[in-house]
Amino acid sequence: MKTAKDFLDDANGVVTRIPAEQALPAHAAGEALFVDVRDSAAIAKTGTIAGATRIPRGFIEFAADPETQYYNPVLQKDAAIYLVCGAGGQAALAGKTLKDMGYSNVTNIGGIGDWQAAGGAMED
Repeated sequence: MKTAKDFLDDANGVVTRIPAEQALPAHAAGEALFVDVRDSAAIAKTGTIAGATRIPRGFIEFAADPETQYYNPVLQKDAAIYLVCGAGGQAALAGKTLKDMGYSNVTNIGGIGDWQAAGGAMED
């Protein structure tokens, strides 16, 4: 039987995690898709990355699958996708799901606090 730690270890083994500072140039250049995988209540408390797409982790499979009615066309299999959450765990798990679904360029930038501390642009 798998534990939460097992799932996180698996996700961290396949999804690259970088310091938020390293994602700032891609954000400034508009070269990547930034996705906040927290729920709307968490985002309402802190705000999110400026221009980020908001897709809760529990919905990522539906938003990422072109065969569902919930597909979000901003999700392209070859796009550079940077994921953020509260501390990095949900982003890792969502990233593994995307990788399993054929998305090739998925990066975990950790928690929203990391982004804020790095001076990343924010919005409500």
